[in-house]
Amino acid sequence: MLMPSDHPEPPALAPLDLEAHPAPPPAKGGGGKMQRLLRSAFKRGEETDQLSRSASESSSSAGSIGRTPSGRRAGRRGGDVDGDRSSRESFEAQGSKNGKLLSALRDAKIGHAYEPFPWEKKMRELLPVPEASSFLSLLLLPKATDGSNTRYNALEDTLARADAWLLSSQASGVPVVFMNVQTEALLTKISGETAVSTVNMASLSDLAGMANASLYGFEDYHGVDIGVVRAVRLWYTAAAGEAALELRLCPGDTRLGFAISRTEEGFIYVSSVAEEGTPGVASARSGLLELHRAARGASKLLVVSRVGGEKVLPWMVSTAGNVKCFDTVSLSQKLSLHRHALRPITLHFLMWDRDLAAALAKDADVEKPPPVVLLPSVAAADELDGDSSGGPGLDGKDSRDSSFRFQNIDLPDSWL
Repeated sequence: MLMPSDHPEPPALAPLDLEAHPAPPPAKGGGGKMQRLLRSAFKRGEETDQLSRSASESSSSAGSIGRTPSGRRAGRRGGDVDGDRSSRESFEAQGSKNGKLLSALRDAKIGHAYEPFPWEKKMRELLPVPEASSFLSLLLLPKATDGSNTRYNALEDTLARADAWLLSSQASGVPVVFMNVQTEALLTKISGETAVSTVNMASLSDLAGMANASLYGFEDYHGVDIGVVRAVRLWYTAAAGEAALELRLCPGDTRLGFAISRTEEGFIYVSSVAEEGTPGVASARSGLLELHRAARGASKLLVVSRVGGEKVLPWMVSTAGNVKCFDTVSLSQKLSLHRHALRPITLHFLMWDRDLAAALAKDADVEKPPPVVLLPSVAAADELDGDSSGGPGLDGKDSRDSSFRFQNIDLPDSWL
């Protein structure tokens, strides 16, 4: 209870925080002037709130544009979004470009072209024997086990025979070396039991057995039974290449001055040469005697590989096992025809020493003086005419020991 002498203090009123505790809006349908004023003030407070929030957002945006706490200027958030988008698009474009490059790399093909090559010129200038290969070969057919040639030994047998032939040739003194061996398929017509046993191969076990077979077959569209014979081709070459030697003939020559023989492997070789000082022989001027002596000193045979550019080496082995080679009789006749026609003869030999082969090639172009012309004596002619049992037109007991003389042909008598 207040007394008249009391001085009351005005009550302390706490400030009203409209933002923390917003007052509810006055009732819309309230009456009275006071209610209208309060409603208008409340609306003005909302607008002020919105304006302050917009101002704070603007200031925060401006602050993001400003410098960062580290002192660096930062870009706007919108710029960051645009930069991220452009980086992503650039990365996607780069990946698409790399994918196209990889696809183009996979699809890229190296094209073909044609380059003209001077074959004739190179074959003349570069080959040791002009226009002739130095690759030599022997074709071996499988050995037949019956007379009708319907059964053959296995492929392994043919390979073994090829190996034995090469080793035997080297042991005989033929200067050759091994190069390669391969099988060759030769087509032939088969019938009867052979066709039944070879064409009707359908199981995998039969196909596996064909790996070593020398003969197998198949049936073509017309019902013809075709047989495939598996032959073996042996490739070899001269140990030191081939060298040429030219025999120049003169009107006074009575003999060529050397004899030829043949090995059991089918190689033709010079078996003997006339000694120095023998009158009327062409070999004395060609250097054949020195070459023959060098071959004997090296324990090699002086094997003739070509006569006038024609190869005279063994070339095939038949199904009976015989080596097909060149005949010494016909070769002797051809050489004698050269002598009587006074045409030079070019012989190629299988060489065993490259230095000797190179020296022989250098001496081939050296022109030697012509010899003294000597006529054969009557006694020498009678001695040569004494024995011709070695065959028609050849002297001696064997055509391999002939000295290139033949008779009984429609040409002048007494050819020597």
